[in-house]
Amino acid sequence: MIHISRAINRRLFSMERLRLTNQQEVEATLASLNIPFKTIQHPEVKTVKECLEHTGVFAGKVLKNLFLKDKKGKFYLISAVHTTETSFKTLAKKLGSTGGVVREAPEEKLTELLAAVPGGVSPFALANDHEKQVKFVLDKEVLNLQHILLHPMTNTATTEIPTEGLNTFLHHIGRDEDTLIIDFSAVEEEKKEEAKKAAATEEEKKDTTLGLSCTQEENYAQWYSDVITKSGMIEYYDISGCYILRPWSYEIWERIQNKFDKEIKELGVKNTYFPMFVSEAALNTEKEHVKGFAPEVAWVTKNGETPLSEPIAIRPTSETIMYPAFAKWIRSHRDLPLKVNQWCNVVRWEFKHPTPFLRTREFLWQEGHTAHATLEEAAVEVRQILDLYASVYEDLLAVPVVKGQKSEIEKFAGGYYTTSIETMIPFNGRGIQAATSHCLGQNFSKMFNIWFEDDSKEKKFVWQNSWGLTTRTIGVMVMVHSDNKGLVLPPRVAPTQAVIVPIFEKNKVEEVLNKSREIYDEIKRTGVRVELDDRQNYNPGWKYNHWELKGVPIRVEIGMKDIAKSQVRIVRRDTGKSEFVSWAELHTLPALLEQIQADMLAKAKQNLDSRVIKASNWADFLVALNAKNFVLTPWCQRNECEETVKHRSAEESKQTEGDHLTGSAKTLCQPFEQDPIQEGEACFQCGEPAKHRALWGRSY
Repeated sequence: MIHISRAINRRLFSMERLRLTNQQEVEATLASLNIPFKTIQHPEVKTVKECLEHTGVFAGKVLKNLFLKDKKGKFYLISAVHTTETSFKTLAKKLGSTGGVVREAPEEKLTELLAAVPGGVSPFALANDHEKQVKFVLDKEVLNLQHILLHPMTNTATTEIPTEGLNTFLHHIGRDEDTLIIDFSAVEEEKKEEAKKAAATEEEKKDTTLGLSCTQEENYAQWYSDVITKSGMIEYYDISGCYILRPWSYEIWERIQNKFDKEIKELGVKNTYFPMFVSEAALNTEKEHVKGFAPEVAWVTKNGETPLSEPIAIRPTSETIMYPAFAKWIRSHRDLPLKVNQWCNVVRWEFKHPTPFLRTREFLWQEGHTAHATLEEAAVEVRQILDLYASVYEDLLAVPVVKGQKSEIEKFAGGYYTTSIETMIPFNGRGIQAATSHCLGQNFSKMFNIWFEDDSKEKKFVWQNSWGLTTRTIGVMVMVHSDNKGLVLPPRVAPTQAVIVPIFEKNKVEEVLNKSREIYDEIKRTGVRVELDDRQNYNPGWKYNHWELKGVPIRVEIGMKDIAKSQVRIVRRDTGKSEFVSWAELHTLPALLEQIQADMLAKAKQNLDSRVIKASNWADFLVALNAKNFVLTPWCQRNECEETVKHRSAEESKQTEGDHLTGSAKTLCQPFEQDPIQEGEACFQCGEPAKHRALWGRSY
């Protein structure tokens, strides 16, 4: 048995700047402290159960780690033997938490305070908490172990160290003296209560695997993961950041493709396809452009076991792939405008924690690239495309957006200017960039020598645009509309718009089934995408939950009582409201679906509009920001001011008590629709003369 040292002697050398962000840094630190260790690599694991499947070769026990927050905004890292019962109620009592409540802390705080990712946190992350903002709590049972298993700042590896080594490490980083040790085994009452709750939950789930494991309010990240997996949209893959798009989500992407593809063809855009590989020399042609993507570029460096003479990049975007060809194809003004688009995948090896649809290492998108004779012509197209993107979100996905221009700091690397559409995730008030349309100016045409001769035989460089829309669209739609029952799909993109659920009675199955088939045929003739759930091994309640989870806009119920009255019961997924509709009125279902579509957009727009708050000074700005809103302010448009806002909002939010988002605010866009700046109006942050209004928020 060991004890947590209370020694007061100084560290061998200062560790104030020690920072552990990956496995190699953890192992180097352990080696420097003469702490023996063994590490095993394994696929990404998200739970203790998954971890145990890969760590049987070790004698030590896996520690589970909980990152929690109480009502006063205090943060805790709890490390306990994986078999120890650690109910939140017990923890709140032992920690003396105000209000007796602790809960999982936001993921962004895990990254901000401990530089850790969900699933990869362990006591090693305490080395990054230089300000000691996170209280470390250790299960007393750990002290009885010879060896323990911890993640070395990644959930794709597990490291075994002697338990005494944990003491050495904590002493080294100055966290041994303030460690709180809790004896969980002494709290039998709480353990029994948790066991009862677990048993009750298992009883409820005994006959079904349906339902979400938590609500948005309890754990938003887990809720989102549940919604997209249990609804059949996504399947996780064994390479982090890569996901399987199942038919339920891919059909939505196809509907987005069909709408947008038709509309850009009406603008004269032709589809094409370019290789996914780009040489290092070509990628480095435009330095500022590459600088923006460099950390995310994935490289092919070997052919089998033979190193390539030159590394080959997998496209993060295609400017440097396409533009050498543009230089060959364009010589005269008669070759302009050149407008091409490709539907493809790209790879950006994100270092941040991946989130399906929103931030992934491989994603699907379209990228349009065009060349024009004049800036004016290019500028017209930039706005045309942005309007089409807004239509995808508002007319298909029922998601309202704000159209505007990015700041110089936030614009596309190497571009002339960037326009974007922005929206808000209602639950947490975070902004998300929905799509972008860039004017590249002549930067790339000069780099790649793309020129033309005008009518007077004068040589001129072309003006270029690029624009892209990704499968992020699907994730935004899910977050904006879905609820604690599962998906809520807008009718225009729902793979199935209506599902018929027969309510069978003993000895009446065939009668109900035959009438259900007639109803199916009748609804299908109206053009509605309809499905008949005629499975007899599930009861109606199970089917209701199943289709609610999948987000189908309309449920049509029919039983013997309905047959007797020549009617069906219609239930809306978005509101839960129901009504009886006669068989003669089934032709009205398309109109009902359109009403649902309009209602979903109106509800989302009302939420967005109500959370765009105007502020003319810093104090009002911070209050509105911390209340999970967007903030519209007069702004001077200076880069220095924008950087100050980012830093200042992050620092001052930490000092504000309450349940609110923290982190830096940034400009989302400068909206095209806004009141003009009045004479004498000052920037809300620095007091310099304001030039434009900017929309600020915390974003994904």
